[in-house]
Amino acid sequence: MSGQLDVLIVNPGGRKKAYQDLGGSLAAMEPPIWAGLLGSFVRAKGLSVKILDTDALALAPEDAAKRIDALNPILTVVVVYGHNPNASTWVMPGAGTLCRTIKATKPDRKILMLGGHVSALPERTLQEEDVDFVCDGEGGYTIVDLVEQLKHEQPKLDAVRGILYFENNEIQRTAPAPFVVDLDREMPGIAWDLLPMDLYRAHNWHCFGEESRSPYAAIYTTLGCPFKCSFCCIQAPFKQGEKALGYKPNVNSYRKWSPSVIGRQIEILVENYGVRHLKFADEIFLLDKEHVEGVCDEILRRGYDLNIWAYARVDTVRDEGLLRKMRKAGIRWLALGIESANRKVRKDVYKGYREEKIEETVQKIQAAGIHIVGNYIFGLPEDDLASMRETLELAKKLNTEYANFNSAMAYPGSALYQEALEKGWDLPQTWDGYSQHSKTSLPLPTRHISAKEVLAFRDQAFVEYFEREEYRRMVEKTFGEKVLGQVLEMTSKSLERDLLKIN
Repeated sequence: MSGQLDVLIVNPGGRKKAYQDLGGSLAAMEPPIWAGLLGSFVRAKGLSVKILDTDALALAPEDAAKRIDALNPILTVVVVYGHNPNASTWVMPGAGTLCRTIKATKPDRKILMLGGHVSALPERTLQEEDVDFVCDGEGGYTIVDLVEQLKHEQPKLDAVRGILYFENNEIQRTAPAPFVVDLDREMPGIAWDLLPMDLYRAHNWHCFGEESRSPYAAIYTTLGCPFKCSFCCIQAPFKQGEKALGYKPNVNSYRKWSPSVIGRQIEILVENYGVRHLKFADEIFLLDKEHVEGVCDEILRRGYDLNIWAYARVDTVRDEGLLRKMRKAGIRWLALGIESANRKVRKDVYKGYREEKIEETVQKIQAAGIHIVGNYIFGLPEDDLASMRETLELAKKLNTEYANFNSAMAYPGSALYQEALEKGWDLPQTWDGYSQHSKTSLPLPTRHISAKEVLAFRDQAFVEYFEREEYRRMVEKTFGEKVLGQVLEMTSKSLERDLLKIN
């Protein structure tokens, strides 16, 4: 095996199923952050590694399998992550098809599947997918351990941390692998040189008023989240690592890269790849004031003109001075998790802030010159038609520069998924049914209304919000006539929904 490639990390495709026509020109083409992080980690451990982004390259599974066969790695790692931490499950149809195609081309090709969805449902993934191994954790140490063993004629799989595999038709599960604690030293960034950087583009709204949506990149400045929202599955890939490191089960890990390392990552993106449009993909970037200030200082020290967006919660926006510094550093958009206007609905999913805090927070952000993407969820367990209408009317009143309207989904790895299983709620029969935009999308029913009512309301809410004269006047005034045309194009694309065809 001398000279053979150790690891090929593959980002699977499947955008059409998950997004329908929105996956074409409107949606972002995101760089596969986790594939890039794992690439840098295993390379630092001395392994040879390449990344194949089948999504960005628009490769059919058969073409991807041919490329993989030509590269002939010791281990092929299929990474199942989506555009955001809750989107991993949507990727599974594409990932599954790719693995079946690889195995049809070369049955003895060794495949490890990992990612958020896989960590949430490792046994089921191993049983259902055409793979040799699944990883129940973050992945870095598991890949290194597994490649080391596969280089031997008689691999000792029980020495590999963090995998599940079949032996004598029974599932074997090894000891959990820790996650990377020293991010700065062991995983100091993304292996950008292994990615097709010229193919990535930002979301349409992220570049309202901009000449172009590329070059574009996305990075993490932190990993994990200390909060426990019942609809979120972000912590799934980290729970086994937490176990290996002795965390209590009810404690969520939260790790940070130092601002200096983040600054260096941004420097590489700007100087080497011409990136201006950037996403901080952290579940909540605006959380630790010292960290946020440090990252902003690194950008300001370099004098870059950036267009950045990041996530925030209503209750993490406190410091108006920090908001102004963020804007100077190039953070032009915050995606704000508002979720619901109804206190009872929010309290039920552990979002305990007051209604008046929402408007106050929006005003603070916009006063600092930062645009807002309002994130709303319809169909949370305590929702009914009246409370969802309340949320939509709040969204209209706030009239933020963009808004995402989602249906509540019981994503594997979330507390809501466990509740759905315990209470026998209907869940999607296929993984693409967890996508917000797919034909087969199947949200949860609430305690008061059906899944069909939730989905119908969500789709109508999108139309109501973006077709309002108040919104369109604001967009044209803020970003110009060209952007208004882009909004009109966006609202002209309707989604097909199988659920809404059922009588």
